Amino acid sequence: MEILLGFAIAIVVGLTGAGGGPLTVPLLVLLLGRSAAESVGTSLAFVFVTKLFASPSYIFRGNVDWPILGFMLAGGLPGLLAGSWILLHLSKQQIEPILLPLVGITIAALALFRLVRIHQMPRPQRENRAILPLATLPIGIEVGFSSAGAGALGGLLLMFKTRLEAATIVGTDLLFGLALSFVGSGIHVIFGHVDEALVFQLLLGGIPGALLGSWLGTRVPSNTLQVAMSLVFGYLGLHMSWKGLAPLLIR
Repeated sequence: MEILLGFAIAIVVGLTGAGGGPLTVPLLVLLLGRSAAESVGTSLAFVFVTKLFASPSYIFRGNVDWPILGFMLAGGLPGLLAGSWILLHLSKQQIEPILLPLVGITIAALALFRLVRIHQMPRPQRENRAILPLATLPIGIEVGFSSAGAGALGGLLLMFKTRLEAATIVGTDLLFGLALSFVGSGIHVIFGHVDEALVFQLLLGGIPGALLGSWLGTRVPSNTLQVAMSLVFGYLGLHMSWKGLAPLLIR
């Protein structure tokens, strides 16, 4: 089961450059019964390795804007530390009722963003790079607290606030998510929120899945893929929100 999950999730990451966190956390919670905190830490470690395998091709082709990446990390990394601190300083009884609905709502919101086809909106006439650290600060907090959002929200930010070409948006966003998942997974390893054996099992399927996803990325129609992903994410997000809220509502 774990190897198959890793394979399926990594295909999505390889195809789109996003989706690792929003898929991994709910699947670990809903299918494998892992705690929310452990799922976040394990997801960050798994996503880091899968994105590590997808990044070199973008770097070698020059599809990474390094100055913009630096602006994004200037806000994203402090936000990640803040989000991780929040997660690590809450007890399990405090975490579960908050984290499950929060992650679920985030995932459902990302699905909505994809369905409204934001990529067809006008690109900005001027870039305002100075705003990027302020915009990535809350993204970093969300990633540190739930592992979800770096890929999709970072990509949307680059589409709205820069004039980068599509391939460079994907490459820059991929490196942004790679850096956040590296630091975040390290924090969770230190505090014992990463199941190394589970990460290894996920990667047995995840590494070939990431390579296959990258190969398929040029062959699957983009619109079809985005709609399918949005429906899957929306279902998982709503299901996870209900799982967290149901005990409170039934009382």
